[in-house]
Amino acid sequence: MTKKTSHPETIGLVKDDPWLQPFEPAISGRHQHAIDKLNELTRNCRQPLTDFADGYLYFGLHHTDSGWVLREWAPNATAIYIVGDFNSWSEMPQYGLKAKNDGVWEIKLPERAMKHGDLFKLRIHWNGGEGERIPAWANRVVQDDNTKIFSAQVWAPTPYKWKVKKFRPNTSPLLIYECHIGMAQDAEKVGTYTEFKDNILPRIIADGYNCIQIMAIAEHPYYGSFGYHVSNFFAPSSRFGTPEELKELIDEAHKAGVAVIMDIVHSHAVKNEMEGLGNFAGDPCQYFMQGDRREHPAWDSLCFDYGKNEVIHYLLSNCKYWLEEFHFDGYRFDGVTSMLYYSHGLGEAFGGYADYYNGHEDDNAIAYLTLANLLIHEVNPHAITIAEEVSGMPGLAAPFDKGGYGFDYRMAMNIPDYWIKTIKELKDEDWKPSSMFWETTNRRADEKTISYAESHDQALVGDKTIIFRLIDADMYWHFRKGDENFTVNRGIALHKMIRLLTASTINGGYLNFMGNEYGHPEWIDFPREGNGWSHKYARRQWNLVDNHELCYHYLGDFDSAMIHLIGGTRGFQRTKVQEVWHNDGDQVLAYTRGDLLFVFNFSPDRSYTDYGFLVKEGSYRVVLNTDSSSFGGNDLDDISIEHFTTSDQLYRRQHKGWLQLYLPARTAVVLKKQ
Repeated sequence: MTKKTSHPETIGLVKDDPWLQPFEPAISGRHQHAIDKLNELTRNCRQPLTDFADGYLYFGLHHTDSGWVLREWAPNATAIYIVGDFNSWSEMPQYGLKAKNDGVWEIKLPERAMKHGDLFKLRIHWNGGEGERIPAWANRVVQDDNTKIFSAQVWAPTPYKWKVKKFRPNTSPLLIYECHIGMAQDAEKVGTYTEFKDNILPRIIADGYNCIQIMAIAEHPYYGSFGYHVSNFFAPSSRFGTPEELKELIDEAHKAGVAVIMDIVHSHAVKNEMEGLGNFAGDPCQYFMQGDRREHPAWDSLCFDYGKNEVIHYLLSNCKYWLEEFHFDGYRFDGVTSMLYYSHGLGEAFGGYADYYNGHEDDNAIAYLTLANLLIHEVNPHAITIAEEVSGMPGLAAPFDKGGYGFDYRMAMNIPDYWIKTIKELKDEDWKPSSMFWETTNRRADEKTISYAESHDQALVGDKTIIFRLIDADMYWHFRKGDENFTVNRGIALHKMIRLLTASTINGGYLNFMGNEYGHPEWIDFPREGNGWSHKYARRQWNLVDNHELCYHYLGDFDSAMIHLIGGTRGFQRTKVQEVWHNDGDQVLAYTRGDLLFVFNFSPDRSYTDYGFLVKEGSYRVVLNTDSSSFGGNDLDDISIEHFTTSDQLYRRQHKGWLQLYLPARTAVVLKKQ
């Protein structure tokens, strides 16, 4: 239980960053607002926050020793009936809910009233109208294959027996494989939880990743929304299988030491009324903002009202539900920027600290995010929380006790944008190592980040992955071994170097989207009317990386070697990234992390003999080389050679010597001090 009920005299966030001093009143005020809300919800900490978030145990449909009980919050309703397979979808008095206090409706039914697998909905009446609705707390929602109509489903199977009852993620460092269950298979169809467990999870484990981040878990009416237009926040998507099959997937990952986090969407909700919360009981704003703040101007969705305790209760209960019921190890919170600002961050530059404290911030949303982090870590102290946030709001991933919002990590969203801009706008000879190093290491000292070269965003139709920006159509014609042209060789080399630089400079974690590690050649385009509802581009072609007559496996094999090196280096996360050398004219960069030395030569046409650096005295051996023939390189350097430093009287007291290396053009090498 959180014990901190008043803010410190001097906010720690400001102590850590004196440039925030002018904004301390705003920072302190936000922090106190979160504390006040925490005290209100926990009765001044007389009960833990986790007790407040038990809504899913009370609301919704539950099987009890005496039968069934269903409860819903619908303050605007005048009458509510359960209709379904068990009563011919007609209103019957015995299936009518009764109004209790504070807008809560309840019904208790005998065992015979319904059974596991029955479909049902609520028929809600209000002044001036009525409609069929899926319960807001439904934990199972299915779609009819013929009518395409969604309904809640009575779900009370034999409880799943967990094989791994306690699990602690390995976060040193966090190596995340971002994935989507439905599009994870080769086949042109929607994949399942079981197929992912059997076919894809073993690949991820073999590649060395220690965490999977699963998208599109909560039910969403439109598959093509990538799971970002959620309708049923407590129902795992049935298009991928049953809740028990999802639990089995998570259990299997835990058995292999792999954490499982969920892409959670609390920044907005689908507008649909029949499937979602859009007009649950005749009040379009029961869960959402009033007036012109109700609809998100860019996402065609609805914005939650974080100022309502009932909404906070719903969302916090949702956070606890997935942790407790499915053993998820945490969340990546989507669309945090949209939550933080009244403008949703649209059209704002965020050029300086003043832009974060000019009165356009939504303190209620900030309080909710802070409470969500407190709750999640109260439920599971080892849980992982990541904020997808583009504005750079200070304190987002700083501890609550320092005045922060409590996320463990924030996404380093500047890095993929930087790589896209570099590839698009600069000739190879103009790539500057100093700029690359700055962009991948420029972050707040008091906040951990998740670095990535590209995520699912860059793989969608309308954008391009790194491999496509580098090689484009030549991937279709010259990616067979022996038929590579200059464009392909350049693309393979830079793809590896970009990933190595991004992954090796992390200060928290690294993320890769499914298939990007081996240069998946096609964009993501979900089934829609415009493509004839085809699944051709909503899948991953594993046959390409498995075919060793093609070049894809070079990239996949390198990624696996890189991830194993980073994940297998003891204390990697605790070591500082220390620049050894950069020369933009030569296009050479070198830095160390502990005993590892990373050296890059980005020059497209200049190789260097006996290129020297001052490093710790001793001997060094190559542990990873992008130019290895096993990764599609040319083996221009003999990696079996042990490299010794040459002493220099000027640097003897510093225990440094000169290390001289052969650096082929457009290659990178990692050496380890012996």
